[in-house]
Amino acid sequence: MDLQVISRDGEPEYAVLPWAHYQALLQAAGVARPQETASTFQSAESTASASVDFPSFDQLGSLRQAKGLELAQLARSVGISPSYLELIENGTRQPDAAIRRSLAWELGVPGWRGEP
Repeated sequence: MDLQVISRDGEPEYAVLPWAHYQALLQAAGVARPQETASTFQSAESTASASVDFPSFDQLGSLRQAKGLELAQLARSVGISPSYLELIENGTRQPDAAIRRSLAWELGVPGWRGEP
């Protein structure tokens, strides 16, 4: 089985496996779940990322500081280097959707968890 384990702080946190293997595991466990296609999943993912109302990135440093987080601490939590986070904060780089979602999650930005 093709499996990728993602660790944080030396402890396994996520397991990533191919969709077909996931479906087979659900079936073996007796979990009734309709087969979703990759396009259905991607559509749901783009809807979810579009619903994140993230403040403009020129406010990111202020928001991080207001939460009492050091740049390196937030970068590690998000899974990027501190230098890359610094580039995002100063407007040199624009993060992709996954990094935006992670930043929103770590900073508790409303909208990510369905908060009003």
